[in-house]
Amino acid sequence: MKDKPYPLEPLFGRILSPFEHFLHRTTAGGIVLLAATATALTLASIFGAEALHRLVDYPIGFSAGPEHRLELSLHYWVNDGLMALFFLVVGLELKREILVGELHSLKDAALPVFAAAGGMVVPALIYGAFNSATPAAHGWGIPMATDIAFAVGILVLLASRVPRNLIIFLTALAIADDLGAVLVIAGFYTQTLDYRALSVAAVLFALLVLLNRGGVRNPFPYLLLAIPLWLALFHSGVHATLAGVLLALTIPAFPAHTPARYERRVEELLDAFRADRRDASTSDDPLTNRRMATIAETMERASTAVQSPLQRIEHRLTPWVTFAVVPLFALTNAGIDLSAVSWRDAPTEPVILGVSAGLLVGKFVGISVFSWLAVVSGVARLPSGVGWRHVLGAAWLAGIGFTMSLFIAQLAFADSALVEEAKLGIVVGSFASALIGLAWLYTAGSRRWVG
Repeated sequence: MKDKPYPLEPLFGRILSPFEHFLHRTTAGGIVLLAATATALTLASIFGAEALHRLVDYPIGFSAGPEHRLELSLHYWVNDGLMALFFLVVGLELKREILVGELHSLKDAALPVFAAAGGMVVPALIYGAFNSATPAAHGWGIPMATDIAFAVGILVLLASRVPRNLIIFLTALAIADDLGAVLVIAGFYTQTLDYRALSVAAVLFALLVLLNRGGVRNPFPYLLLAIPLWLALFHSGVHATLAGVLLALTIPAFPAHTPARYERRVEELLDAFRADRRDASTSDDPLTNRRMATIAETMERASTAVQSPLQRIEHRLTPWVTFAVVPLFALTNAGIDLSAVSWRDAPTEPVILGVSAGLLVGKFVGISVFSWLAVVSGVARLPSGVGWRHVLGAAWLAGIGFTMSLFIAQLAFADSALVEEAKLGIVVGSFASALIGLAWLYTAGSRRWVG
């Protein structure tokens, strides 16, 4: 009896593009991140911020013999260790977008890159205006960042009211913004350098490049070298999370098998599989038919070989980073006791003002003005179906700095009081940007809107 064909979509689910997968995870990740932030704020209000600080400062160490021990607080393990995975995923996204995505051509990349540049320069200037010649002046990088999970997540929730190309624009802007944040961290938030450890890191990076140039497509050797690379950067004074970006640059972006070779191999295996099924002397159950199981395993290996290591690593790491690493980062860093904040004095604190105004006003002005200049000068063009009202709405959402802003705040200030002020400014600025951007784009989606 001939088998009935099964419709592909109900049985296996709709086939999604990598970008659609990214948007689904980003939206869900934004919701989880919001829940983790609310939890941290609630716990801090109940038990006090100091109680949370004592918890995250609990030391955790590893040793390899009596002379080799690495002991850091839970807070540092999250910020320096787990966040390296976050930067690895960011690096992989950057590499993919530059090679084949929205940043592939200069014309396509111009608008989000110009917008990201404006969204970094103007907030830094606004922060500097409030904090020039003060001990907090070094925090100018805090309001420069855009939280991709929050910002894109909110935009996707409005997907029925905004053009799809606006989502692509904001995603590319946030990715370019992340690249800028990485450069700022490497160039301006690096402590005293240990050149011996830095030399070791350079040698390890060179080995990773040689693996790439030598055609090694198995991810294991890359990940094996990533651990000593992280340790070398940790001891060098350069922030250890940059190991994730360096690793991402060396991960091969092209697969071992071409699509044509994969197609031929799959046809060969399917013919062998069907022949085995038609053979009356063999079982039709892969559990008992060893040959059928072997064919299926070979097909699985062929399917792996037609995917690039970059795709495989990004696909496997992104859920962990989105639903575990980033929420854990929020839990350990966003604990502000809002009930203990002197709200009467808050509007006069230059750090709070600089960060919140940088995110809320600086991002909007910088992205809007730089985007307009890029389009008027002919360097860039608006994406199809996207109007200026949509760009302005995205500019408000880009003021949600959160994850990266919190991260830079930890690097900028040694004084815990300044870190707490920066956190409050981040929460206020990000929350206000989210509300305004949400309301703006919801209204922009109305047919009554003119323009």
